Amino acid sequence: MADESPLIRSLRAAVAAAPGDVPLRLHFAELLLSDGRNDEAVAEAAVALQHAPGDADARALMMRAMGVPQATAPTTPAEPIAPIAPTTPAEPIAPIAPTPPADPIAPTAPTVPTNGFDWDAAEQQVQDLVGPRFLEDPQAADGEGQAGGAAAWDVDAPGSVRLADVGGMEEVKDRLEAAFLAPMRNPELRRLYGKSLRGGLLLYGPPGCGKTFIARAVAGELGANFLTVSLSDVLDMWIGASEKNIHDIFETARRQAPCVVFLDELDALGAKRSRTHHSGLRNVVNQLLTELDGIASGAGNEGVFVLAATNVPWDVDIALRRPGRLDRTLLVLPPDATARESILRYHLRERPIEAVDLGKLVKATEDFSGADLAHVCETAAEAALLDSARSGSVRLITTKDLLGAAKQIKPSTEPWFAAARNVAMFANEGGLYDDLLAHLKRKRKL
Repeated sequence: MADESPLIRSLRAAVAAAPGDVPLRLHFAELLLSDGRNDEAVAEAAVALQHAPGDADARALMMRAMGVPQATAPTTPAEPIAPIAPTTPAEPIAPIAPTPPADPIAPTAPTVPTNGFDWDAAEQQVQDLVGPRFLEDPQAADGEGQAGGAAAWDVDAPGSVRLADVGGMEEVKDRLEAAFLAPMRNPELRRLYGKSLRGGLLLYGPPGCGKTFIARAVAGELGANFLTVSLSDVLDMWIGASEKNIHDIFETARRQAPCVVFLDELDALGAKRSRTHHSGLRNVVNQLLTELDGIASGAGNEGVFVLAATNVPWDVDIALRRPGRLDRTLLVLPPDATARESILRYHLRERPIEAVDLGKLVKATEDFSGADLAHVCETAAEAALLDSARSGSVRLITTKDLLGAAKQIKPSTEPWFAAARNVAMFANEGGLYDDLLAHLKRKRKL
């Protein structure tokens, strides 16, 4: 500022260089106050209080700058109190009368004077100069505690992925078309036969075989929104919050109908209650059953399609699989030869390859999952890259690299089939795993 004294300019620069130096800032505020810059002195005192909350000197300076009279210390009968200096020359304050000698006051412990100072009014006066020190929790401001905050569920718009984008797996596609998609595509026939526009389908099989991709393809075929739900989205440390999360998810799907709700890793979200010792997880399963029935919503689940995926369907609570809920099951097996060729082409499309014999590679990767095939391509690329780095010249990926990688990698589906074999043979109540049993017989794994 042009009319500032050199001392004020120097102190302003010093405060800017050391913003946390409270004594220096208070000294600067005293100088501003003596120069008649009361508003600036108030602002500097407020900043000092941010760095040192409760500082008595900063509070006293702020009150003086705002024109608030100061409290006086306790007096004794022998020393009458001198008059307080007037706030303004036009309005002198009357002197405080001394305590009469005949009624001496017993000594008491000193107390902190309050003066009836209105801190809310002071905050309003300086709020444009100094920002708030703490931010409020927006959920708490809306009346929602930590346990009751409504989550923002991400709903994906109808995607462009279709079943035609799924390479091979014609048997899976036919089952989906007959059991799930055909009734949805023919509203006249659906009304004729009294078929409700709702449904549930459980996809199960070895890990890495494309269950999530198939779920997205089904949503694309239906032209429906897509909402993915996993265990981490639901579980909450607060009592009742997990159940509320499930209710909120299905309410969001009903508002966004038509919508596919995809329950990923259903064995974790809907584990058998008889094996669950934690009451919170049992309550989650109970709430999920309620939402699947549409009891919590007067309109039901019309337009809400529930798809679920699991690697271990035998660990899913049996109540989730009864008619009217996830009553249709579909075994998603490792990709067949046509699907393996499509997957290998996809993962090699941007890599430098030379005369790759996909026929040999497809035969060498039987029972490989989609994730295993991606790992084969990655391993072959690493081998070619290492040779290129050692020789100093770029070498293309060959069939030999890919076959060598396929020989090193064991199919990740083998342990799953070893466990599923016992279930299909000895725990196939009601024919739940007839399709798995038929596959094992075809593969001569029984």
